[in-house]
Amino acid sequence: MSENNAKEEEKTLNVDEHAEEATELGAVQIHNNVISSIARLAALKVPGVAELSGSFVDGLAGMIGKKPMDSGIRVELVDNAVVLDLHVVLEFGVRIPHVAWQIQSEVRQAVEQMTGKSVRHVNVVVQGLRFPEEKSEKTQEGESI
Repeated sequence: MSENNAKEEEKTLNVDEHAEEATELGAVQIHNNVISSIARLAALKVPGVAELSGSFVDGLAGMIGKKPMDSGIRVELVDNAVVLDLHVVLEFGVRIPHVAWQIQSEVRQAVEQMTGKSVRHVNVVVQGLRFPEEKSEKTQEGESI
């Protein structure tokens, strides 16, 4: 079978929680949690990213003991392309637009490279800033004596 015929036969189906690619050899399914994990690791590698922050619903799930690994990340498949929403907390003092662009770039590259899926959008929502830990005045006074 020629390469063109194989490409023509390849079909992609969008299912609620995973992407499925069917070829003559069978189906390959990539669950949204896998894509979310890839995006999380790529985003956390960017200098200036303190953490990914979950939504209100994620907070409620944490209260009852369920800590979702994809907290702060929403994965959607639209027309065979991945759309990601990442809610992040950045370190105080970083250039927010620059760090957000780095997150978009790193996440897109990692997801496309590891899954073979096209990434249409990486939307970054800066939910907060993490301030540096400040020493209390008592500790500073004790060190200076």
